[in-house]
Amino acid sequence: MAHVISVFGANASSPGSADYEAARELGRRLAKLGMVVQTGGYGGVMEAASRGAGEAGGHVIGVTCAMFETAWALRPNRWVQEEIKQPTLRARVVYLVEQCDGIITMPGGIGTLSELALAWSLMQAREIRRKPLIAVGGQWQRTLAAFVNPGYIAAQDLALLTLARTPAEAVRLLQQQLANTGSNP
Repeated sequence: MAHVISVFGANASSPGSADYEAARELGRRLAKLGMVVQTGGYGGVMEAASRGAGEAGGHVIGVTCAMFETAWALRPNRWVQEEIKQPTLRARVVYLVEQCDGIITMPGGIGTLSELALAWSLMQAREIRRKPLIAVGGQWQRTLAAFVNPGYIAAQDLALLTLARTPAEAVRLLQQQLANTGSNP
Protein backbone atom coordinates (compact mmCIF):
# COMPACT_ATOMS: atom_id res chain seq x y z
CA MET A 1 0.00 0.00 0.00
CA ALA A 2 1.38 3.41 -0.97
CA HIS A 3 1.95 6.16 1.56
CA VAL A 4 -0.78 8.80 1.55
CA ILE A 5 0.59 12.30 2.09
CA SER A 6 -1.76 15.19 2.89
CA VAL A 7 -0.69 18.52 1.43
CA PHE A 8 -2.02 21.80 2.87
CA GLY A 9 -1.56 25.33 1.54
CA ALA A 10 -3.11 28.55 0.26
CA ASN A 11 -6.26 28.26 -1.81
CA ALA A 12 -5.52 31.55 -3.57
CA SER A 13 -2.26 30.60 -5.31
CA SER A 14 -2.46 30.97 -9.09
CA PRO A 15 -0.68 28.99 -11.82
CA GLY A 16 2.73 30.51 -12.40
CA SER A 17 3.05 31.96 -8.88
CA ALA A 18 5.96 30.81 -6.73
CA ASP A 19 3.69 29.04 -4.22
CA TYR A 20 1.72 27.27 -6.96
CA GLU A 21 4.82 26.06 -8.76
CA ALA A 22 6.46 24.92 -5.51
CA ALA A 23 3.36 22.87 -4.66
CA ARG A 24 3.29 21.46 -8.19
CA GLU A 25 6.93 20.40 -7.76
CA LEU A 26 6.05 18.83 -4.40
CA GLY A 27 3.19 16.82 -5.92
CA ARG A 28 5.42 15.66 -8.77
CA ARG A 29 8.20 14.57 -6.40
CA LEU A 30 5.79 12.66 -4.15
CA ALA A 31 4.17 10.88 -7.11
CA LYS A 32 7.54 9.89 -8.57
CA LEU A 33 8.24 8.11 -5.28
CA GLY A 34 4.96 6.20 -5.57
CA MET A 35 3.20 8.20 -2.86
CA VAL A 36 -0.46 9.19 -3.04
CA VAL A 37 -1.10 12.94 -2.89
CA GLN A 38 -4.13 13.91 -0.82
CA THR A 39 -5.38 17.51 -0.71
CA GLY A 40 -8.53 19.47 0.01
CA GLY A 41 -9.35 19.00 -3.67
CA TYR A 42 -10.01 22.56 -4.81
CA GLY A 43 -7.80 25.39 -6.16
CA GLY A 44 -4.52 27.04 -5.30
CA VAL A 45 -1.91 24.86 -3.63
CA MET A 46 -4.43 22.00 -3.54
CA GLU A 47 -4.73 22.11 -7.33
CA ALA A 48 -1.00 22.60 -7.82
CA ALA A 49 0.03 19.58 -5.74
CA SER A 50 -2.71 17.53 -7.41
CA ARG A 51 -1.56 18.68 -10.83
CA GLY A 52 2.09 17.88 -10.17
CA ALA A 53 1.17 14.40 -8.97
CA GLY A 54 -1.22 13.83 -11.86
CA GLU A 55 1.33 14.97 -14.44
CA ALA A 56 3.83 12.51 -12.94
CA GLY A 57 1.33 9.64 -13.17
CA GLY A 58 0.51 9.57 -9.47
CA HIS A 59 -2.77 8.97 -7.68
CA VAL A 60 -4.60 12.05 -6.37
CA ILE A 61 -7.24 12.09 -3.64
CA GLY A 62 -9.36 15.19 -3.10
CA VAL A 63 -11.10 15.44 0.26
CA THR A 64 -13.86 17.89 -0.52
CA CYS A 65 -16.59 19.59 1.48
CA ALA A 66 -20.31 19.49 0.69
CA MET A 67 -20.78 22.76 2.60
CA PHE A 68 -18.30 24.58 0.29
CA GLU A 69 -19.92 23.21 -2.82
CA THR A 70 -23.35 24.39 -1.69
CA ALA A 71 -22.29 27.82 -0.40
CA TRP A 72 -19.72 28.76 -3.05
CA ALA A 73 -20.40 26.36 -5.93
CA LEU A 74 -16.87 24.96 -5.67
CA ARG A 75 -15.97 21.87 -7.65
CA PRO A 76 -12.94 19.58 -7.29
CA ASN A 77 -9.98 20.47 -9.47
CA ARG A 78 -9.58 18.43 -12.64
CA TRP A 79 -6.58 16.50 -11.30
CA VAL A 80 -8.56 14.78 -8.53
CA GLN A 81 -8.93 11.08 -9.39
CA GLU A 82 -10.65 9.96 -6.19
CA GLU A 83 -13.02 12.26 -4.33
CA ILE A 84 -13.88 11.75 -0.67
CA LYS A 85 -16.66 14.18 0.21
CA GLN A 86 -17.06 15.30 3.82
CA PRO A 87 -20.15 17.17 5.08
CA THR A 88 -18.35 20.03 6.87
CA LEU A 89 -15.04 21.85 6.95
CA ARG A 90 -14.31 20.34 10.36
CA ALA A 91 -14.89 16.78 9.12
CA ARG A 92 -12.78 17.48 6.03
CA VAL A 93 -9.79 18.80 7.98
CA VAL A 94 -9.96 16.01 10.55
CA TYR A 95 -10.03 13.43 7.73
CA LEU A 96 -7.03 15.03 6.01
CA VAL A 97 -5.07 15.06 9.29
CA GLU A 98 -6.02 11.56 10.46
CA GLN A 99 -6.16 9.55 7.24
CA CYS A 100 -2.60 9.96 6.03
CA ASP A 101 0.93 8.78 6.64
CA GLY A 102 2.46 12.25 6.64
CA ILE A 103 1.59 15.93 6.24
CA ILE A 104 3.38 18.63 4.28
CA THR A 105 2.22 22.21 4.77
CA MET A 106 3.05 24.80 2.14
CA PRO A 107 2.63 28.56 2.71
CA GLY A 108 -0.94 29.68 3.32
CA GLY A 109 -3.36 31.70 5.37
CA ILE A 110 -5.77 31.12 8.25
CA GLY A 111 -7.06 27.77 7.00
CA THR A 112 -3.55 26.44 6.41
CA LEU A 113 -2.39 27.66 9.81
CA SER A 114 -5.35 25.94 11.48
CA GLU A 115 -4.62 22.68 9.63
CA LEU A 116 -0.98 22.73 10.69
CA ALA A 117 -1.89 23.62 14.28
CA LEU A 118 -4.57 20.91 14.49
CA ALA A 119 -2.23 18.19 13.23
CA TRP A 120 0.53 19.31 15.60
CA SER A 121 -1.81 19.59 18.58
CA LEU A 122 -3.41 16.18 18.01
CA MET A 123 0.02 14.56 17.84
CA GLN A 124 1.14 16.44 20.96
CA ALA A 125 -1.93 15.18 22.84
CA ARG A 126 -1.36 11.69 21.39
CA GLU A 127 -4.88 11.70 19.98
CA ILE A 128 -3.41 10.64 16.64
CA ARG A 129 -0.25 8.67 16.01
CA ARG A 130 2.97 10.52 15.39
CA LYS A 131 3.65 11.00 11.70
CA PRO A 132 5.87 13.28 9.65
CA LEU A 133 4.66 16.88 9.88
CA ILE A 134 6.70 19.19 7.68
CA ALA A 135 6.20 22.92 7.10
CA VAL A 136 7.78 24.33 3.94
CA GLY A 137 9.04 27.88 3.47
CA GLY A 138 10.21 30.87 5.43
CA GLN A 139 6.66 31.90 6.37
CA TRP A 140 6.47 29.04 8.88
CA GLN A 141 9.86 29.78 10.42
CA ARG A 142 8.81 33.40 11.03
CA THR A 143 5.35 32.45 12.31
CA LEU A 144 6.59 29.80 14.71
CA ALA A 145 9.38 32.00 16.07
CA ALA A 146 6.73 33.95 17.98
CA PHE A 147 5.93 30.81 19.96
CA VAL A 148 9.33 29.16 20.13
CA ASN A 149 11.48 32.10 21.24
CA PRO A 150 9.44 32.91 24.37
CA GLY A 151 9.42 29.21 25.28
CA TYR A 152 5.71 28.50 24.81
CA ILE A 153 6.43 25.19 23.09
CA ALA A 154 8.32 22.43 24.91
CA ALA A 155 11.30 20.80 23.20
CA GLN A 156 9.55 17.43 22.85
CA ASP A 157 6.63 19.16 21.13
CA LEU A 158 8.93 21.10 18.81
CA ALA A 159 10.35 17.75 17.73
CA LEU A 160 6.94 16.84 16.27
CA LEU A 161 7.33 19.47 13.53
CA THR A 162 10.08 19.74 10.94
CA LEU A 163 10.82 22.87 8.93
CA ALA A 164 12.01 22.67 5.33
CA ARG A 165 13.08 25.42 2.96
CA THR A 166 12.04 23.78 -0.32
CA PRO A 167 9.79 21.02 -1.66
CA ALA A 168 12.89 18.94 -2.43
CA GLU A 169 14.09 19.22 1.16
CA ALA A 170 10.58 18.44 2.45
CA VAL A 171 10.41 15.23 0.41
CA ARG A 172 13.89 14.17 1.53
CA LEU A 173 12.94 14.76 5.18
CA LEU A 174 9.64 12.93 4.67
CA GLN A 175 11.43 9.89 3.28
CA GLN A 176 13.86 9.87 6.22
CA GLN A 177 11.08 10.17 8.78
CA LEU A 178 8.97 7.46 7.17
CA ALA A 179 12.01 5.16 7.12
CA ASN A 180 12.80 5.96 10.77
CA THR A 181 9.27 5.12 11.89
CA GLY A 182 9.34 1.83 10.00
CA SER A 183 6.32 2.95 8.02
CA ASN A 184 6.77 1.08 4.77
CA PRO A 185 4.02 0.97 2.16
